[in-house]
Amino acid sequence: MTAGGADASSGHLPVMVEQVMEGLQVTEGGAYLDGTFGRGGHARRVLERLGDKGRLLLMDKDPEAIAVAEHRFGADPRVAIHRGSFATLADWDATRDGLDGILLDLGVSSPQLDVAERGFSFGKDGPLDMRMDPDTGESAAAWLARAEADEIADVLWTYGEERHSRRIARAIVARRAEAPLQRTAQLAELIASVMPRGADRIHPATRSFQAIRIHINRELADLEAGLDAALRTLRPGGRLAVISFHSLEDRIAKQFIARHAKAPAGNRRLPEAVPFVPVLRGVGGAIRADAAELAVNPRARSAVLRVAQKLEAAP
Repeated sequence: MTAGGADASSGHLPVMVEQVMEGLQVTEGGAYLDGTFGRGGHARRVLERLGDKGRLLLMDKDPEAIAVAEHRFGADPRVAIHRGSFATLADWDATRDGLDGILLDLGVSSPQLDVAERGFSFGKDGPLDMRMDPDTGESAAAWLARAEADEIADVLWTYGEERHSRRIARAIVARRAEAPLQRTAQLAELIASVMPRGADRIHPATRSFQAIRIHINRELADLEAGLDAALRTLRPGGRLAVISFHSLEDRIAKQFIARHAKAPAGNRRLPEAVPFVPVLRGVGGAIRADAAELAVNPRARSAVLRVAQKLEAAP
């Protein structure tokens, strides 16, 4: 597949696949983990570079993604598949011997957005769910039915930077007193009805839907846990590649790499308690999709790839 091209068997467009391959530096006999399988565009490219002794581990907490992984790659003896969040990757027995590369492609996938029944999209009416793992946790509808207005507003502001978070939260609480919010179209129309008219080109519900989805799926907490697990699991010289679509995710990835690569600013008046020993080095800074990919895959416009390598001397 060429950069920006669709995966032949799924029609899905994996983001920055060439840049990811360059970042991971896949070797024939290495062991790699795709912690967010999705529809397997990145995984397929990794597998193409592996020899008979290579190993590819696939994770996703979405059962539909796991079903696709089993169908497409389950018969390959080099592949192991596990349903679960990448936050728990270090708990999977298959990772215990260490990995040479880990990919985390964050956020909601195109297939999830395209299926109305998953409840991720305000543009497709469906049940107000938003769970990436529909068997775990509470749905967006259940949370909105019980959360106080202040909690809802805090989520909308923190994860969506929604300037009208309190107005929207009050409207949600008032509406649910009359009838529960159970459909994505209901929520989207409610949000649009209380938003001031302006020059903003995006749908009025965009930021709120994003914020609720991040909260329901604990995406930022999972990312922090997953990065720690990845660092523990990578072999010296191994590579970590993280694709973010939101500034909050990218900030966490950027700060994680910096924290383990650079000594923190010290106070020259105080003695250094413990000498800083770097365990990571950043590779290439923030990487973005090129013009050719953006022309065929607009979703890549907000994507940022960060790559880090575990140092040889790291524990």
